[in-house]
Amino acid sequence: APMFHWGKWKKRMGASASSSKRPVFDEREDVNFDHFQILRAIGKGSFGKVCIVQKRDTEKMYAMKYMNKQQCIERDEVRNVFRELEILQEIEHVFLVNLWYSFQDEEDMFMVVDLLLGGDLRYHLQQNVQFTEETVKLYICEMALALDYLRSQHIIHRDVKPDNILLDEQGHAHLTDFNIATIIRDGERATALAGTKPYMAPEIFHSFLSGGTGYSFEVDWWSLGIMAYELLRGWRPYDIHSNNPVESLVQLFSTVSVQYSSAWSKEMVALLRKLLTVNPEHRFCCLADIQASAYLSSVVWSDVCRKCVEPGFVPNKGRLHCDPTFELEEMILESRPLHKKKKRLAKNKSRDNSKDSSQSENDYLQECLEAIQQDFVIFNREKLKKSQEQPSESVLPPETTEEAE
Repeated sequence: APMFHWGKWKKRMGASASSSKRPVFDEREDVNFDHFQILRAIGKGSFGKVCIVQKRDTEKMYAMKYMNKQQCIERDEVRNVFRELEILQEIEHVFLVNLWYSFQDEEDMFMVVDLLLGGDLRYHLQQNVQFTEETVKLYICEMALALDYLRSQHIIHRDVKPDNILLDEQGHAHLTDFNIATIIRDGERATALAGTKPYMAPEIFHSFLSGGTGYSFEVDWWSLGIMAYELLRGWRPYDIHSNNPVESLVQLFSTVSVQYSSAWSKEMVALLRKLLTVNPEHRFCCLADIQASAYLSSVVWSDVCRKCVEPGFVPNKGRLHCDPTFELEEMILESRPLHKKKKRLAKNKSRDNSKDSSQSENDYLQECLEAIQQDFVIFNREKLKKSQEQPSESVLPPETTEEAE
């Protein structure tokens, strides 16, 4: 595979040739679309599209998700986007895909997040990567740390699956997509039928059918077990698909027994059994449980936290781990391409001033658009970190205010 050249891409996508002229943005100005250089389109999901961007002043690279407002309104997804933002603004962890900036313009809502170029685990499964036990063992450790952190923040992710685990270039795992996550206050329980069926814990279906007592953090650990099994084996322990009726699934968990490969170590199988325990009360569902397992007794957790444990699978450097069609679609088929946004918004402005807008079918849309414009929260983690680093009163000796990068 040819090496991926940033330089060429930036030229092609119209980046300024000389990077010596770094702009300096006004501290008081909110972060916005013009602060970023669009480098290339890399994907699209339920929420909209993703591209690689570079912040012009710091030259740092990020991934930028953007969601068309009108589309969000039509698909009734505004609440989900707002909730995801609300959650992401409050959390930060080494094994999550963290939010750095959020902002909006007339057309879109933007989320700028950590750039992870190693591809997602679904992509690598489809490429028939053979994941070793050692590799999966590290993913379990890294995700256990992420889930334990989320639990401390009262968050159930509800969509842990290979598609939502992104690798960095070294091969470390990061959990993304808080689109259907929920916040659970002490003693509360969730009840919604939410998630991706093959990865959803039995108690979610149970609760939905019998209106039982709901479910809690344990569901994410079940999903982790399903995912670990799938990575090791290439298929999932239960044959469940999105079109299976809920009634049949509840039956399935009480009748089907999971088959573990004889090639796996006894300790790995024991750990998977504890994650794939149908009764949530007996399931492993916190870091302490995982740390106590025989299989992970030799793990140095402080090293895992610092990404000092070397992953067994390292994504091929120089390849972009995503489907190249996104790029073509954005350049050729997209009716509102990002790289022509400036012109378009200027044109809309001059049009808006000249026409009287009194059509009623548009009223609802306008109302929703105005509500988004008003309620959207602008976020800037970079600014936040700076303000936390600078003590309000300089009582400290000067050298201690320098934060180690």
